[in-house]
Amino acid sequence: MSAPTLPHVAVAAPPGSKEKALEICEARGNRPDELLEIFHALQHDLGFVPDEVLPVIAEALNVSRADVYGVLTFYHEFRRTPPGRHVVKICRAESCQAMHTDKVCDHAEDKLGTKFGGTSPDGEYSLEAVYCLGNCALSPAMMIDGDLYGCVDKKRFDAIIADLDKGEAA
Repeated sequence: MSAPTLPHVAVAAPPGSKEKALEICEARGNRPDELLEIFHALQHDLGFVPDEVLPVIAEALNVSRADVYGVLTFYHEFRRTPPGRHVVKICRAESCQAMHTDKVCDHAEDKLGTKFGGTSPDGEYSLEAVYCLGNCALSPAMMIDGDLYGCVDKKRFDAIIADLDKGEAA
């Protein structure tokens, strides 16, 4: 079961993005087999992989723009738009499904004001589906900004989000 995704809306690249892309490509030897690592480095440095850098990468690696775009859009971990201030990942794998993660997912969409694959209108939260966080014994599980939470139900979800809003981590 894959999560529905929202249509992509292009976002202007941060200043210096094209130069950063060239720098990263050069550091990786302008090798096409380094494309995934190039995307990881760009996302680490910029927070996402802007559409504007794709032609730059294609030219540097001497591959087609379609090849670069195809790889970028195949892997769901790469973002094409800036993430929210907090990235909420909810597990939708079998163990969590058995423990009613669907109820948590529906609640999260309502609470955060965005569908999976999107960012809340205020830019605070990005909501992402993942398919195993390795916390099956404490299903349903979620991760926010790299912090793992288990036994998440609607009430616990609300408490965790409220703590984030107060600047505390639950």
